Amino acid sequence: MPRNAFYAQSGGVTAVINASAAGVIETARRHKSKIGKVYAGRNGILGALEEDLIDTSRESAAAIRALKHTPGGAFGSCRYKLKGVEKGGHEYERLVEVFKAHDIGYFFYNGGNDSADTCLKVSRIAAELGYPLVAVHVPKTIDNDLPITDCSPGFGSVAKYVATSMREAGLDVESMARTSTKVFVLEVMGRHAGWITAAVGLARDKPGQAPHLLLFPEIPFDESAFLAKVADCVKRFGYCTVGVSEGLHGPDGKFLSESGLKDAFGHSQLGGVAPMIANLVQAKLGYKQHWAVADYLQRSARHIASKTDLEQSYAVGKAAVELAVSGLSGVMPTIVRVSSRPYRWMIGHAKLEDVANVERKMPRDFITPDGFHITAKCRNYLLPLIAGEAFPPFVDGLPDYVRLKNPAVRKKTKAA
Repeated sequence: MPRNAFYAQSGGVTAVINASAAGVIETARRHKSKIGKVYAGRNGILGALEEDLIDTSRESAAAIRALKHTPGGAFGSCRYKLKGVEKGGHEYERLVEVFKAHDIGYFFYNGGNDSADTCLKVSRIAAELGYPLVAVHVPKTIDNDLPITDCSPGFGSVAKYVATSMREAGLDVESMARTSTKVFVLEVMGRHAGWITAAVGLARDKPGQAPHLLLFPEIPFDESAFLAKVADCVKRFGYCTVGVSEGLHGPDGKFLSESGLKDAFGHSQLGGVAPMIANLVQAKLGYKQHWAVADYLQRSARHIASKTDLEQSYAVGKAAVELAVSGLSGVMPTIVRVSSRPYRWMIGHAKLEDVANVERKMPRDFITPDGFHITAKCRNYLLPLIAGEAFPPFVDGLPDYVRLKNPAVRKKTKAA
């Protein structure tokens, strides 16, 4: 008899994570001999812990198809770190209890590095408890820092958005620089890996264009060198534009914008480095400045998503199901670059023990020797990932996004 599947979204959502959900659900519906219903966790893994499941079989084919052009997390996501048995928690046992009650034999967890670790642990603990469960991680992270895979689904669309934003803002600042703002700073996400900051650099295709400078988390911030670069740009071009990672840190290794707060996974909460850099420029050089923080806008901008990213996000959801029904567990679908010109890719897979908690940073040869921009090698890597447009449908001038009914499944266990 076919067994049911559980799917959950984890961590920060993206413009295309719902395309992965569509890939999972639509593919599962084509494998009725092995997979019964697909239950989604409401608000991520919390949906399993609280037995708050969503019956996706009650959604129409058109609604599931519309997920491909809808941003956010259609079923809700969360930042929640499961407590292991070794720390006195029993949450993994609770997961197995809920899965057993609903005859769930497949576990699809859609997230980044921490989620890969969770998926691996769920797979191992289910085996230890003698419960048959196939667990497959569906990759997603705008940070592009998952190992083994050529790129991380969700990144290409963020890259397209920040590069477009910098190109447009650069034209704005250039046109006003004679009598107004001379320095503009755009802050983008990226705690330890500067992939999104690098993508800002795609906006420039000729010398003198925005962005003039990039500040990466891989390169410790050198205040004097930075200020000298800014002054030189203003002297040569009349203005200076800067892309900066939220994870920028000083020579002592400390984040410049660390708030002192921690998230559920123990990561420092960041944000606010753009005004720090902009105010530094004004205080030291006297230039009028403006700054912006892309924040959630960069990861939710479905209206300008990369077609390549959309296709890859759907493909990893589809591949996750195909790997699962073939009997593979504890794995993650990967994107394999076959060639860059023309850009060709295919789907592979990796073992979760090789993925979990491994963070891929920018290679040094992707950053110019002075540490303030991207190299041609980096540009050649990035450009295919932002290629193509996949506009959502518009109604009355605004994107028309789907909102699912998300009907609840009747609970079968006692409250945890």
